[in-house]
Amino acid sequence: MSTVQWTENGIHHTARWHSGNGTPPPGRIAVVDDRLTAAAALRFARASTGMLWRGDFPNARQLLRAMDRRLPQPSGSFAEVRAARSERATLLGKVLVSVESDHSLHLRRAPDIRAACQHAFDGLPGTLISLRDLLGALSAYQWHQKGIHIKALDARLYPAYSVFTPTRAEYLDLVAQEPLPGKGSPVVFDIGTGTGVLAAILARRGAAKVVATDLNPRAVRCARDNLRRLGLSDRVQVLETDLWPAGQRAELVVCNPPWLPGNPASALELGIYDPSSAMLHRFLDGLPGHLTPHGEGWLILSDLAEHLGLRTRAELLARIAAAGLRVAGRRETTPRHRRATDSADPLHAQRSRERTALWRLTMSRA
Repeated sequence: MSTVQWTENGIHHTARWHSGNGTPPPGRIAVVDDRLTAAAALRFARASTGMLWRGDFPNARQLLRAMDRRLPQPSGSFAEVRAARSERATLLGKVLVSVESDHSLHLRRAPDIRAACQHAFDGLPGTLISLRDLLGALSAYQWHQKGIHIKALDARLYPAYSVFTPTRAEYLDLVAQEPLPGKGSPVVFDIGTGTGVLAAILARRGAAKVVATDLNPRAVRCARDNLRRLGLSDRVQVLETDLWPAGQRAELVVCNPPWLPGNPASALELGIYDPSSAMLHRFLDGLPGHLTPHGEGWLILSDLAEHLGLRTRAELLARIAAAGLRVAGRRETTPRHRRATDSADPLHAQRSRERTALWRLTMSRA
């Protein structure tokens, strides 16, 4: 772990450095408080100077909001919007706080951050962290405690930090409503299970056995906890592995990969961006070797990448065919999330045309 150094009241300090997106520590640190204006803070940030906050905690949050309002709204192509948002995150990430050795913030009106830091980071004693990263951890912990209601399960799920949160109900409804292949109770694989939500839906629908996999150990713990709460641990096995359960085949294999080709800027974006569509391609290429002869693969995928010019429908279909698969059916639905109808979103034109589809894939020789 990197370290960061600064001088405060004539005393030299050293602390560990934590960044959720791998940003290196700032070369310079200025100690600031409630007297700092948003304009001055942006000048510090543009000069790559970190601002160690020593004022009132709510005022620090207000400073971030004031800085954000002074920055221009992203516009243009998807690449330009992403670049603008990345620059915005970098600038706002220059406001720092110090997590003390007792896991506290020595700031006026500061919240108790101990449980949130333990949940998100396994603790951060003696560490400098951006206020934005800390606020993200606090928000994630609130989600984790409160949970989210999943209509398809009529139950609550409890997401974890850095695990994709299933807030978009339309793709869950697709899996909940699509007829299961074959007769009887199939054996099912849920590839990249995340919170375990699709595994739970399929187990509730009568799957004889569900094997859920994920490479992220946090996701594995999260899924196991959710399935235990739902009383499904005896029917769903959660494995920490890269995509496939070793030496097994299933009548149904379900995968909801990240929908957009691109490099994630942080751990929180791993459920959204798939570098070079690597997970999608590996799922398609490996599917024939893990299906029973007349089994089906269900690929859950938004077409937003097509509207953004990141992947064409022809490229997707060619990749499916190259894997020795054919499209046995496809059912789509219209997204119902807030951004789909937000005309202020810089990508509203593309999002308004988005459709989410369940592609039923079978082996070409079947």
